[in-house]
Amino acid sequence: MDRITHVSPEWQGWITDNLQRGCAPMSLVEVMVEKNFDPMFANAVVFQLSSSAQSVPAVGTTAAGGAYQYEAPRFNHVDNVIRTADRDVRIVSRIGQPVIAVLDGLLSPEECDELICQSEQKLQRSTIVDPQTGKHEVIADRSSFGTFFTLNENDFIARLDARIAAVMNWPIENGEGIQILNYKTAGEYKPHYDYFPVADPGSQMHLNNGGQRVSTMVMYLNDVASGGETIFPELGLSVTPKKGSAVYFEYTNSQEQVDPLTLHGGAPVSAGEKWIATKWMRQRRFG
Repeated sequence: MDRITHVSPEWQGWITDNLQRGCAPMSLVEVMVEKNFDPMFANAVVFQLSSSAQSVPAVGTTAAGGAYQYEAPRFNHVDNVIRTADRDVRIVSRIGQPVIAVLDGLLSPEECDELICQSEQKLQRSTIVDPQTGKHEVIADRSSFGTFFTLNENDFIARLDARIAAVMNWPIENGEGIQILNYKTAGEYKPHYDYFPVADPGSQMHLNNGGQRVSTMVMYLNDVASGGETIFPELGLSVTPKKGSAVYFEYTNSQEQVDPLTLHGGAPVSAGEKWIATKWMRQRRFG
């Protein structure tokens, strides 16, 4: 049975009532997981509501508990083609709220192959940030292998970093290094958020270096035989991998709010394998 990645009003009320009674957030997460909720989704929802109750800017809420406020997007390209210093990138489709754009031709086929080539020998099992400790942990819900390039690690990476920053319309120095991920057949990443929930104790060590993540670019390095889509469960949106294409989304505004509609995941690879590159942008200089 598929794990649940949507919270009903009844479940939201149950979480809120128990938080007000003083129940520990992690005890509520454990109950939800027993009831077949996705663990990462349950953790995000509980700590969102916990933060709101404590009058702390939280996932998708203001300190007063209001809804996420959409502002002028960082991705403010008007034309259908984004002309960077070394390559034209086509916007295939976009959504305004939340801000999502599907792009074609962000990377050339040769660049995709080179990224894979430079990554293959240093792949390790992918991790997540533990919400309590901030340490990187291996979990079953993320069954990929990956590696990172440091910002401007070599001339090839520097050229890609500059192009991606131009398309994301955010300073290059605010970007984390490009991450490469490889999913074998049946590999997946259950729905999750890319931002760091401020209520999680483990988030603080990451927020202290560059602030909150504000946007993500997922780039597809190969054509996947079957499966492997990037899914947005709250929107009913699924993006099929295509070599050289990408999906962009942003989720943090100037009020320190983060957008819960950007819940996303990597669907299981049904046949073949999937290679992607990911770029995360922070509020300030990273590193």
